[in-house]
Amino acid sequence: MNQQDIADHLDLSQGAVSQWMDRLGIDYRNASIDEIRVAYIRELREQAAGRLAAGDLDLAEERAKLARAQREKIEMQNAVTRRELAPAALIEEVLAKAGSRVAGILDTIPGMLKRRCAALTSADIDMVAVEIARARNIAAAVSLADLRDEAPAEDDEQPLVAVEDSEA
Repeated sequence: MNQQDIADHLDLSQGAVSQWMDRLGIDYRNASIDEIRVAYIRELREQAAGRLAAGDLDLAEERAKLARAQREKIEMQNAVTRRELAPAALIEEVLAKAGSRVAGILDTIPGMLKRRCAALTSADIDMVAVEIARARNIAAAVSLADLRDEAPAEDDEQPLVAVEDSEA
C-alpha cells in the first residue's frame, strides 16, 4: 500500500495525505488502512468540534473569548441599568459640583471664627485660612491616577490645629 492508495481511500490528494501523515507522525508503511482511516476520522471530529487548532487560529479558544466578551458586555449593561455604573464624565461633573459647594462652605470658616471666637488672633485665623486653602488645592488636584498611588508619607502631612470655641 502506498500514499496514493491511502489518498484514494480517503478521497484526498496524495500531497494532502503526505502532509497529514507527517503532521500526525504516522508511517504509512507500518500502519494498516483501518488505523489510518480511524486516525483521519478522529482528526476530522476534533476539527468539527472546534478542539483542534487550524493553523494559528484555535476555534474553541476564539469562541470562548467571544462568549466571555459578550458576557462582560451584558454584565456591564445590567450594571448601568441598575445604576451601579455611570460615565466617567458624569461622575467628574458631580464631583466638581460637590467640590465647589464644599469650597463655598470652607471659605466661610475664617470669617465665622473671627466673629465667634474673640480669643483667636488674626494669625490664628490666617493659619486656618491657609490650611483650608491647602486642603482645597489638594482636593482640586486629585485625579484617577492618585487613586492608584500609595498614601502620602507622614512627613508630607502637616497637622491641623484644633480650635476651641470660646462660647462653649
